[in-house]
Amino acid sequence: MVRRTISGDTHRYTDILGEIVRTDASGLVLRTRSGEEVEVPGAEIAIGKPVPPPPARRRPRHAPDAASPTDS
Repeated sequence: MVRRTISGDTHRYTDILGEIVRTDASGLVLRTRSGEEVEVPGAEIAIGKPVPPPPARRRPRHAPDAASPTDS
C-alpha cells in the first residue's frame, strides 16, 4: 500500500493497493488487483507499508434442511 499526496480541497492523500512492480529514482509502479499499473512519482509518496493478502474465501454455510428424515 502506498499513500500518495494529492492536490485537492477536501483530501490531502489517497491510498493505492497493489504489488510493487518496479522502483527507480523517479518513483515506483504498482500493479493493482485489476491488473492496472499505476505510476507514483517519488515526490508524491507520503508513506508505504506492506499489507498482507486477503484471506481465502470460505464456502458459504448451508442451513440444515428442515425436511430432513433424521428426526424420525
